[in-house]
Amino acid sequence: MAEKPGAKKPAAKGPVKGAKKKGRSLSSLYTINGEKAERKNKFCPKCGPGYFLSMHKDRTCCGKCAYTEFRKA
Repeated sequence: MAEKPGAKKPAAKGPVKGAKKKGRSLSSLYTINGEKAERKNKFCPKCGPGYFLSMHKDRTCCGKCAYTEFRKA
C-alpha cells in the first residue's frame, strides 16, 4: 500500500536503555580460610544447597522461591 502524504511513521523500537545494575559476584558469598571456603549467607531451606538467602536490613529472603525470614528488632 502506498503511504498517505503527511502520515506519521511509527517510531523505531529498539532496546530500552536504562541504568545498568551492578550485581554481586559469587566470590562475595564466600570467605576462604586456608583450604576451606566458608559461606557467609545461609542457604534456602526450601530450595536447598546452592540457593543463598539475600541479606536485607530487616529480613533475609530467597530470590528463587520468595521464602522470607524476618529479623527481630
